[in-house]
Amino acid sequence: MAQLSETLVGETAEAYHRAHESYLADRESIELVPEISGFSAGGMPNRVKCLHALAGHSLAAGPGVNPIGDAALERSTWSPTRCECSEPGAAKAGASE
Repeated sequence: MAQLSETLVGETAEAYHRAHESYLADRESIELVPEISGFSAGGMPNRVKCLHALAGHSLAAGPGVNPIGDAALERSTWSPTRCECSEPGAAKAGASE
């Protein structure tokens, strides 16, 4: 988060603010909830707080909308073409049933 926060200058900061506005518009096109009006996710538009929320926004909105979400996805090992799940019923070592 700290490294990505350092990139919030110039064009990246402007694009991140546009991502915030896009997020709000998408959500409000479904329903307006007064209690959260103006609040988006992941710390937008001024800071980087929750990378999972920003990555989720990038996945939902598509590449090029949220520069920090895109950067988080680029740095991850996540793949839309591969799902890695544990065997059903497999317990973690040391976990009690």
